[in-house]
Amino acid sequence: MSFHLSASDVHIDDNHILVAVLRDEEGEEHESTLNLDEFLGNNEGRFDWGGNGFSGSARDVTFSIEGGGEVPVLRAELANSEGEYFPADVNLSEHIENDNGKLVYQ
Repeated sequence: MSFHLSASDVHIDDNHILVAVLRDEEGEEHESTLNLDEFLGNNEGRFDWGGNGFSGSARDVTFSIEGGGEVPVLRAELANSEGEYFPADVNLSEHIENDNGKLVYQ
């Protein structure tokens, strides 16, 4: 299931750690973290699933739930190989899920 639909207090720490309080199958809450640098890269100023280390070339990293509460969006300015920064965003629910109270990359 999309993690944000069973989550509260979702935020980003240190520009790359996704933090959320998630409900498990019994409805109990657990704080979970996921290092997005392990799964998200920067490809010439664009987020790249399957890459890594995006935060090393990012600034102004923000997170919000958009679209009437339906879309968990990570935004940042990402540098290309020339050092120019470009606005970028990624829908975290494309690959992040709640697996019984734990954030997981799928």
